[in-house]
Amino acid sequence: MRILMSGASGMIGTSMSATFREAGHDVVSLVRREPRTAAEVHWDPAAGELDPRALEGADAVVNLSGAGIGDRPWTRKRVEELFSSRLRSTDTLVRAMQQVDSPPPTFISQSGSGYYGDAGYTVLREDAPAGSGTLSRICVEWEQAAAAAPPGVRTVTPRTGVVLSRSGGALGRLLPLLRLGIGGPFGDGRQYWPWVSLPDVSKAFLFLLESDIHGPVNLCAPEQADVNSIVAALAHALHRPAALRVPGPVLRLLMRDLAEELLLASQRMEPAVLSSAGFRWEHPGLAEAAAWVAGNGKAADPA
Repeated sequence: MRILMSGASGMIGTSMSATFREAGHDVVSLVRREPRTAAEVHWDPAAGELDPRALEGADAVVNLSGAGIGDRPWTRKRVEELFSSRLRSTDTLVRAMQQVDSPPPTFISQSGSGYYGDAGYTVLREDAPAGSGTLSRICVEWEQAAAAAPPGVRTVTPRTGVVLSRSGGALGRLLPLLRLGIGGPFGDGRQYWPWVSLPDVSKAFLFLLESDIHGPVNLCAPEQADVNSIVAALAHALHRPAALRVPGPVLRLLMRDLAEELLLASQRMEPAVLSSAGFRWEHPGLAEAAAWVAGNGKAADPA
């Protein structure tokens, strides 16, 4: 299978590219700089530029492009960038597909668990309604942009949860504190985070590539857990305490909407589509995922 991928140089993209190649597929990365190898193609999503010929012979397009949600404070300019980086990238890919006689039959375009907003303790399957707030609006518009792919293209929008990685990602700031024994839960810790290990994100995308699944897909582990449980599992795997809780009011004061939507919101997601399709997780349980993050698991980051 020949796979055209955007966002291949990021944490998730690097892992995913390696997983695809190990499975015997060819990966062509879309890059904003000048291509250095035959496995790279130049594009400029901000300007809507991508030569449609890059899609010729491709069996699938995987879209991971988008500015980091938690990398910077949510100023008005940053929120605009969060929207534009996702919508322009997706629009550019869709327009290129519309310009070729035989577009790639599969389009997997990233979305996020933020689609559901703060849903409390309600169990969220793929048919649950969208929530409210910035992240919800981003995900709704992101998925709508992907849905404009040409007729006949199987479009999948994985709503990926909190990715547990050994470096970077959602735990980029928390993990170093936990390793030092000075970390702890956010707020009261009773909010649900739909967690998933980095290897399972890559494995799930590969599964989706090789299946006939279409539409939204909740991408998270089958074991549901709140923040108290997640932090406790990580601390236990690291052999460190995790008693220094960060109160919600402090987070809201320091991070405002970013804290409310990214750290304190609750999404009790269930991976109903993946489960019913027979997907098998490498880290289905929190304890084994935490052990992998701590370096005690059998798998390693491919980067």
